[in-house]
Amino acid sequence: MRIAIASDHAAVSLKAVLATWLREAGHDVLDLGPEGTASVDYPDYGFKLASAIADGSADRGIALCGSGIGISIAANRNPACRCALVSEPLSASLARMHNDANAIAMGARLIGEEMAKACVEAFLSADFAGGRHQLRVDKLSTKVPA
Repeated sequence: MRIAIASDHAAVSLKAVLATWLREAGHDVLDLGPEGTASVDYPDYGFKLASAIADGSADRGIALCGSGIGISIAANRNPACRCALVSEPLSASLARMHNDANAIAMGARLIGEEMAKACVEAFLSADFAGGRHQLRVDKLSTKVPA
């Protein structure tokens, strides 16, 4: 699977751990940065991640920042991206099954490496259930009624 991963400065370390682990598992990982811990703006990296999903460079995305909140908001600005903030495997799995999430976000200051791996594993192994959920997911890509 082609997986894009991006972070801000607060999550560079977790990003490196996850990217290495994913490559060792046989995934094609597109690391969208940053490379160092100098302060950066999480929206820039959330936008990059969403663009990679939108243009087909990646099948799935992993967005990381200190809390996971800011980068998930940024990624979701692109209507092609459905990024769910997760903190444990059940929410990661349900994000795929019920919401057809194509990206997850996690907070590096809030989650440990092993829990982050468990979330990614649950996310990548779950399939979208379709059916009644498809109607709801379709609404996510339309403008909000006035």
